[in-house]
Amino acid sequence: MTLPEIIPIFPLPNVVLFPRMPLPLHIFEPRYRDMVRAAVSGPRLIGMALLRGDWERDYEGRPPIFVAGTVGQMVRCEELPDGRFNIVLLGLREYTIERELARASYREAVVRWREPVTEELPSGLRGEIVTLVQRYLERLGKTRDAEPVPDPAVDHETFVNFFAQHLDVPPLEKQAMLEAPTLGERARRLRDILDFRLQELRGHPGAPSGRAH
Repeated sequence: MTLPEIIPIFPLPNVVLFPRMPLPLHIFEPRYRDMVRAAVSGPRLIGMALLRGDWERDYEGRPPIFVAGTVGQMVRCEELPDGRFNIVLLGLREYTIERELARASYREAVVRWREPVTEELPSGLRGEIVTLVQRYLERLGKTRDAEPVPDPAVDHETFVNFFAQHLDVPPLEKQAMLEAPTLGERARRLRDILDFRLQELRGHPGAPSGRAH
């Protein structure tokens, strides 16, 4: 599909969407109900963005956000009797915000689209990530059977983005992976984050994940 120059932006404090990944969302604020209704009547696209800095002070307005995000297409939309929505987005493409607009109750932006991924991962890097994921889950006391894992035959982009989105690491680390300029660099950042978390867990036995609350 042809991606538009202007998309609605949905900022959240703890969600980073990656291409090819599904994201279920519950929409209850009036301005974002408006956003969903507008998206349904158009290309069904919503850009996810991570809130940054002291966003709590101006949450009802336009708090600061990271300019890099991923647009998702609504593949499911259920309107509830009270006007709320349950939706599912499927990540399509990364974008960079060039400027925001002020013409609707919700946030909109003019964006620049990243080129589609065509590269392959460096030899051996995929295997390193699998090994680190297994060790990380073991340190957290989780079994592989209890955690979703991608099919071994999936393409490189789906493989990297699956772990980048689903692993229990802080949103800022997910954002750093999203902002990687290439898929290979995203995979290396994923590997480094996993390695750091394993070292952190070895230094603090019994710690759940190193996440600050």
